[in-house]
Amino acid sequence: MQEKKNISIKEIAELSNVSVATVSRVINNNGRFSEATRKKVQKVIDEYGYTTNMAAKSLRISKSKSVGLIVPSLENEWFTSLVLEIEKYFFENEYSVFICNTSQDEQKEITYFRSLDSKLVDGIMCISGIEEIPTHVISRDIPIVCIDRKPKDHSNVYYVESNHYSGGYKATEELIKKGCKRIVIVVRNNSLSNNKQRLEGYYQALKDYDIPIYQELIVLLDRDDNYAAAKAAMNNLIASGVSFDGVFATNDWRAYGVLVSLVENNIKVPSQVKIVGFDDIFISRACHPPLTTIRQNINGLATKASSLLLDLMNDNEIEEKHYILPVELVPRESTKLEV
Repeated sequence: MQEKKNISIKEIAELSNVSVATVSRVINNNGRFSEATRKKVQKVIDEYGYTTNMAAKSLRISKSKSVGLIVPSLENEWFTSLVLEIEKYFFENEYSVFICNTSQDEQKEITYFRSLDSKLVDGIMCISGIEEIPTHVISRDIPIVCIDRKPKDHSNVYYVESNHYSGGYKATEELIKKGCKRIVIVVRNNSLSNNKQRLEGYYQALKDYDIPIYQELIVLLDRDDNYAAAKAAMNNLIASGVSFDGVFATNDWRAYGVLVSLVENNIKVPSQVKIVGFDDIFISRACHPPLTTIRQNINGLATKASSLLLDLMNDNEIEEKHYILPVELVPRESTKLEV
């Protein structure tokens, strides 16, 4: 028998290999669950001597009708559009939303998590950002849903993301089909899952079309300022004398930085070099020439993630923990073939 200790509902769920919502239903004897599930959960409860914390339970029952929304940067148009859709969804469902802009600062995110916990929010949504989710600073068992953010330990995390691998593949394939043989990729040098998947899509497209992977064409950015960093990196690549005829930049601001660098170096787009970006934000449509890009379904991401969090907060049974939404190629002038 295990040594008796204080144990949370989340820990019971992990030990029983069921969801937190299922443990809650077993403890409160309501909702749907099988007899086998009840016995499995009850066995863990008995082994660890779990007793219901009535104060915590009363706080949980009297919901605050509010959620926390962690976003890495409100200066990024794509994130802002997503936040607006999420806020609209919860407002229509009579929830308030605390929007927390972390500026990609880990300590700031930890502080926000503590603050949201103290405000008794019913759930938290995390958009992109650092891999580690600071759940250790939360004193309550509350649901967390991530968008484009796959934590290192994601066995018990719910998350929704675009198909970044497919996007990376489609972007590279578009350049290949337009005749490009030496394709640069401009990507952020970090371990976030969306960057890695876009890079993997790039690799796979080159492999499928029997095009060699040239290490000198893989441009890794160490700075957060997408436009300036991409422009500087492209200037350096041009100055080095490396030849290339296509560029896949893994977001539209990087693609715009690439475009400006090429224009300033008297390299014509798309006749000499073709460009594909990612996200389909305003700059991709407003620049000259307009950028071919990969469009993510912002409304779909916001709706799926928000409805998932709402279901979790209401202890509804969830069939899946991981949802992947399709992306689409938006062809524009930057990859147009000359007639």
